[in-house]
Amino acid sequence: MTDLYHSQRAMRQMRKAAMQRGVVAVLDVGSSKIACMVLRFDGPDRNRAEDGVGPLAGQSQFRVIGAATTRSRGIRFGEVEGLQEAERAIRTVVQSAQKAAGQRVDHVIACMAGASPRSYGLAGEIPLTDNVVTEQDIARVLAACDIPDIGEGREVLHAQPVNFALDNRSGLSDPRGQIGHHLSVDMHLLTVNRSAVECLLHCLKRCDLEVAGIASSAYVAGLSALVEDEQELGSACIDMGAGATGISIFMRKHMIYADTVRMGGDLVTRDIAMGLQIPLPLAERIKTFHGGVHATGMDDRDMIPLTADTGDWEKDSRKVSRTELIGIMRPRVEEILEDARQHLDAAGFEHLPSQQIVLTGGGSLIPGVDMLAARILGQRVRLGRPLRVQGLPQGAAGAGFASAVGLCLFAAHPQDEWWDFEIPSDRYPARSLRRALRWFRDNW
Repeated sequence: MTDLYHSQRAMRQMRKAAMQRGVVAVLDVGSSKIACMVLRFDGPDRNRAEDGVGPLAGQSQFRVIGAATTRSRGIRFGEVEGLQEAERAIRTVVQSAQKAAGQRVDHVIACMAGASPRSYGLAGEIPLTDNVVTEQDIARVLAACDIPDIGEGREVLHAQPVNFALDNRSGLSDPRGQIGHHLSVDMHLLTVNRSAVECLLHCLKRCDLEVAGIASSAYVAGLSALVEDEQELGSACIDMGAGATGISIFMRKHMIYADTVRMGGDLVTRDIAMGLQIPLPLAERIKTFHGGVHATGMDDRDMIPLTADTGDWEKDSRKVSRTELIGIMRPRVEEILEDARQHLDAAGFEHLPSQQIVLTGGGSLIPGVDMLAARILGQRVRLGRPLRVQGLPQGAAGAGFASAVGLCLFAAHPQDEWWDFEIPSDRYPARSLRRALRWFRDNW
């Protein structure tokens, strides 16, 4: 019953040990690409003067010394589908990142986009034996939260306290050391499918990598795409990936909701390939260079050559108008945004003080998607790019790398979670990562 709790604590200890040694890698396992970045931790002041970066929200503690990407294989809907193909792709990108960094990396922090996440809001309250709040009191109030029946085959991925209240004072982020009589907490619990986590962890083990942490892609994308005020006042991040679209809502700088739409840019590419009867690589290229969701009068005369190599001259020399291409792409993009809106409505997003929505991910680069999203989701929509971090290559500064950059921030500044405290053993969740993390115990 205690495997999940102890395994997550062991991951946190491995992350701290890797940071003390100075180097750790982050791995974004996506459906279209797998990105790896090698981080070096030199302390908060070493690079500040030479780079002229300033504090930069605490991001000067680390810098990216190596980065690499490769085409994803064996990943579908953000989950591992072909183990051997995924293993080869991960080995390739990690070796390339190590070569760029000039340093070997043993510990990796990974994120995944699929696994059907579900959010739960929990609450707990305890009387204080001593008027001063201590670390043990934080552990007791977290243990007082009623853990729901998360269902068979599901595991807890994140368990974060998002708000503390001491007597009549609410909105406390860290009540330790303050004086009061009753302490209460609101906690966000995120669960995922056990089998998806098992496959990813097993794949990383086959790559001879030690896992120092695992996170939801929707969570880390929000960390990098939302600015500080948006995280504080209440905003949503929609990460439009290739295989899945992640949705996360932040309030008071904590994630309070996360979900995934099992549709993404890959379906748009498949629609183009089927509608125009062309290969998938050509459909992806046409979507990238000529795609859009709003047609104008000029698009009727803008002809796109469908160059192919089938041997049939008539088929290889066809042309289609950009209007026809937009007519294929727009319905699928609308469907993805409509599903995202349904998830936001179910989460009660309209009740938040600030209803800002930020689009990020590779799918947000389609021209006109922000205007279409404003019509479907609401007027307060903007395109988000990942926050700047030291050493980030120019090629990795786009919206498609929001999850990878967010994973860097997650590695450097992880928020407090349930397993950071000494929880009584009788309050552990009813499900555990016993099978998923059996190898973890064997290595310790």
